[in-house]
Amino acid sequence: MSRISPSSLDLTNPLPLWIGTGGIGSDGIYRTTLDLESGALSEPVLAAAINKPGFVALNAERTRLYSLSGEKGGGVAAFSIGADLSLDFLHFQSTGDGTASHLSLDRTDRLLFSAQYGSGSVSVYPLAENGDIGACSQVVKHSGSGPDKSRQEGPHPHFAGASPDNRFLLVPDLGADRIVIYQIDHEKASLSPHGAAILPPGSGPRHLKFSDDGSKVYLINELGMTVTVFDYDAAAGELTSIQTIPSLPEAMWKVPNKASEIRMHPSGKFVYAANRGHDSIAVFAVEEGSGSLRFVEHEAIRGAYPRHFNIDPTGRWLIAAGRTSNTLSVFAIDPDSGRLYFTTGVVNVPDPICVEW
Repeated sequence: MSRISPSSLDLTNPLPLWIGTGGIGSDGIYRTTLDLESGALSEPVLAAAINKPGFVALNAERTRLYSLSGEKGGGVAAFSIGADLSLDFLHFQSTGDGTASHLSLDRTDRLLFSAQYGSGSVSVYPLAENGDIGACSQVVKHSGSGPDKSRQEGPHPHFAGASPDNRFLLVPDLGADRIVIYQIDHEKASLSPHGAAILPPGSGPRHLKFSDDGSKVYLINELGMTVTVFDYDAAAGELTSIQTIPSLPEAMWKVPNKASEIRMHPSGKFVYAANRGHDSIAVFAVEEGSGSLRFVEHEAIRGAYPRHFNIDPTGRWLIAAGRTSNTLSVFAIDPDSGRLYFTTGVVNVPDPICVEW
């Protein structure tokens, strides 16, 4: 279930797209706009100077933008979004445990979460009614390791996302081959251990998305180059694996190969997964009833190293961010098959890591 839908988001054309960057040759957070009729992107412009913003997230009203920051040992930053789409820096809060790789809001914009890949932890921050970030209220350290000694020598949380009912936080841990599940206490701005879903050794779980009805979870495994489908019991806060399907068959692997992002189409009919190295997006159709996946195609991103991509809220366009090619590429989505068609639209932005509406 997405926090953004055509009914809840002002789809005034063109639609703003915010770009978090890695800091290599970049100056901060960039902005472009998507023409919802033609699929054309405007020339990206620098919206806010900040050190290594990486991932960005927006509140439901699109009045606040939150980003990671490499300042002062690592933290999160808040910006106000002006009527002219300008970003004004508000404040910074430390993660309490180094630089983060991902951040997200809960479903009611009351809490902010960050995942620290390097130090193996998750941080929680309360949000004021005006969207201001409070000081970090809790840092939860992970434990565990996996068979890949170069990547799984210890825990590496890579993502943190709230369940559709806002009761639980799901955290894929690439180093420990599990999705750690926490119960969220919104009043205390804290997490308590609830359970975990265990992946096969060496999977390297990275990011996940819920189906729109909240009954399924789709997980991308970075090291295994697979997508795992789970049944989700919302009442119990439990995951049960029902399918694992290659995001890229091993015969097609190149060096280095790393799966990255996963997205669900707004219609709920398709799932998309990004493959770095092969530099492609895998397209899957969702089987009605079971929620399992059927492979449709691989589509080259016309760029290099897609760490992230996104689908516009209308479901017509997919934007693929090529990190090492410094590109954003636009694809039209066939509403019946889910197949991607390159529009020939490409714009340049330095080191794109995250693209968000």
